[in-house]
Amino acid sequence: MSLLSVEGLGIAFGGLKAVDNVSFSVNPGEIVSVIGPNGAGKTTLFNMISGVYMPKSGKVKLSGEEVTGFSPHLLARRGMSRTFQNLQIFQNMTVLENAIAGFHLREKGSVFADLLGLPASRRRSRKAQAGARELLARVGLANAAELEAGNLSYGALKRLEIARALALDTKVLLLDEPAAGCNAVETEEIDHLIAEVAASGVAILLVEHDMKMVMRISNHIVVLDHGVKIAEGDPATVARNPDVVAAYLGTQAQEASHAHG
Repeated sequence: MSLLSVEGLGIAFGGLKAVDNVSFSVNPGEIVSVIGPNGAGKTTLFNMISGVYMPKSGKVKLSGEEVTGFSPHLLARRGMSRTFQNLQIFQNMTVLENAIAGFHLREKGSVFADLLGLPASRRRSRKAQAGARELLARVGLANAAELEAGNLSYGALKRLEIARALALDTKVLLLDEPAAGCNAVETEEIDHLIAEVAASGVAILLVEHDMKMVMRISNHIVVLDHGVKIAEGDPATVARNPDVVAAYLGTQAQEASHAHG
């Protein structure tokens, strides 16, 4: 069964259809990328799936349960996490404190227990810290745990944001341009990290403008044009689609096509 299922999703703003009847699914361990030019509806689609916007039509299902229009907070408790184009990092907190922040949404303890420093609260705190250190090791930031987050490179901050998203016992991870602003080395590090996360069984939905990265790591690609799905398939199929080549990818798609040929 698909971890994430999008069925006929649509929304309009001021009478203009921003996304129209888009459907696809993401299975455990699969990387599905959504591509298209600026204004194609990629971020709007993400916003509907992640509970920021309420779709006008269609359904979103998470592990078979319909979650259309659920708040991001409720989706996170069910195993859906998202990163954003703009970093959502606490620059003045340590790297470890940022990672621990990701665990707070999972906690079900009493505020009074926390205020009084009761044993249950202390146990939760120790568990969150241990989990955060484990995640930092997973994203290659174990040695930076005590550093102030603002001192990290841009690529490292992107990896920290992914670590924090994974703190929610994530089953489905939505990544909104994770390599934006990164240099070639940083992009490669994020590329490897995404592949490792998928290999652990997490379903990944990716929006990314770096077409070489998309073609390299995606199992399946969905192409949007003015909010409508115009093509989908594996990277080789999409790269050879003449409509896609003409509209979005150009020579990058032809290069990718030769690479997959």
